[in-house]
Amino acid sequence: MSQQYLTIEEFNQLLQEWNGERIKIAKQELADHDSISMHLDSISYSKDTRRIDGYEPMHTIQLNGSGQIETDGDGFQPLPDSYYEIPLEDTTKYQFDENTFTLVTERGIYTIEIAGEQ
Repeated sequence: MSQQYLTIEEFNQLLQEWNGERIKIAKQELADHDSISMHLDSISYSKDTRRIDGYEPMHTIQLNGSGQIETDGDGFQPLPDSYYEIPLEDTTKYQFDENTFTLVTERGIYTIEIAGEQ
């Protein structure tokens, strides 16, 4: 099935169904690529109205749970916090293809999918 575009509400509703699952998050932002594996405990959103510069996002989604980030040496390190944060913009595009969520922002592309056993 081809990707379908979602509203933020539809995205949130579908992603909420993945609570309790092990997920994989991939981020491609300019020359920076991260790969994260985590157990998704909950999803929350935040709004920061006290931004100092234009780089800090006003809205973010927080994927809460324990996880690890893949390092350059093919190893894994624990996430520094018990969540992974994705900046959201008014122009963010939310896509879903039954197996993978894709968030496209002006700063990068984030994919979220169910992870295999580790």
